[in-house]
Formats: sequence, structure tokens, C-alpha cells
Amino acid sequence: MEKNLENYRKSYDKSELKEENLLENPLAFFQKWFNEAEESQLVDEPNAMTLSTIGLDGYPKSRVVLLKKIKEEGFVFYTNYDSEKGQALEKNPKVCLSFFWPALERQVIIKGEVEKVSEEESTSYFKSRPAGSRLGAIVSHQSSPVPNRDYLEEKLTELEKEYQDKEIEKPAYWGGYVVKPFSFEFWQGRPNRLHDRFVYQLSNKKSWEEPVRLAP
Repeated sequence: MEKNLENYRKSYDKSELKEENLLENPLAFFQKWFNEAEESQLVDEPNAMTLSTIGLDGYPKSRVVLLKKIKEEGFVFYTNYDSEKGQALEKNPKVCLSFFWPALERQVIIKGEVEKVSEEESTSYFKSRPAGSRLGAIVSHQSSPVPNRDYLEEKLTELEKEYQDKEIEKPAYWGGYVVKPFSFEFWQGRPNRLHDRFVYQLSNKKSWEEPVRLAP
């Protein structure tokens, strides 16, 4: 079935990004943009980010996950280590993150490598989750086939009874990753598709080079 989308048009004119607005540290500048996305009240889930990995089949795959912490080392998210993405990350730790905030006409693209966070950090976050989410992590052998929805619901009901008076412990196969960035690209939509784009590169894994403006 064919659907023509050639007439979709949008003019980007809400803001601009100038050299003098940039900060020396791209992580600090990311936090500035993230705070503005939070405060705008126009962005639903500003911490939603697209994570792209290279799968065991050699193909890239992208999916939306939730950023749970920004720290000096990078960006932290949590998942099932045995899942499709977990297996991909085990084989190839190189990833790309993309944040898109259409209400602000902004995008940030981050390249980096992942490492697992400490077991203590994963356990601490797991304990902070609602009980239903903790049980869900136990129920779901992520990315594995299941016969139907009822199977999952029944498993959850069983676990709710089992853990009614027990502490819900973090499974060994569940935890966090930190994406340690070596490249940031900041994109601000502008009229006539002449968008503002600036890229920062990490030099020798030690210091950030001066940002470079890219053609849109």
C-alpha cells in the first residue's frame, strides 16, 4: 500500500543556537537543555531516549528507553541483561543515544560506549521502583517468546501472592548501564531547513574539543 507524505511540511522557528550560547562542557550543556525541556511543560517524558545498538545478527536496532540518571561519567538506564539489547551490548558496547524534543524543535545525538553500573547502584535503584515494576522485571524474560498475554498476567498474579510478605529482591540478570559519551551533537530546528548543528568530540578520552558547526 502506498501513502504519499510529500506534502508534510513544518517550519522550525522557535529558537536558534549560536556559538556564544554553547558551554565548554557538552554534558553541562545537555543538562541545560534537559532542564529547559522539563520546565517547558510541553515535553512528555523528556527522559525518553532512543538507544541504538548493533545486534548479534549484525543489524542496527533502535528502541526507546528511559534515562534514569545523568552523572559525570554519562547516562544511566536499566534493563534485563539477558534481553536482546543486553546481549547486543555484551558483544558490542558501542551505542548511540538520541533525544528528540519536538515541542522545542531540538535534538541531541550522543555516541558512546556502555559499561554496567555497580551491583550496589542497580540494587539501590531496583528497590526504589514500585512493587509492580519490580515484579514485572521478574515476570518478564525480556525478548523471549511468550504464548499469550494471559501467561504474563498469571505469572504476575502468582508472584504477587508469593511476595505478599517478602522483600522483592533484584534478579541477577537485571541492572543498569552507563553510556560514557565521546561525541555530542546538538540540533536546533531553524527556518528553511537551515538548522543549527554543533558537534563536540572527546580528544584522547581526556578533554572536549571546541564544538564545530555542521552544515544542516
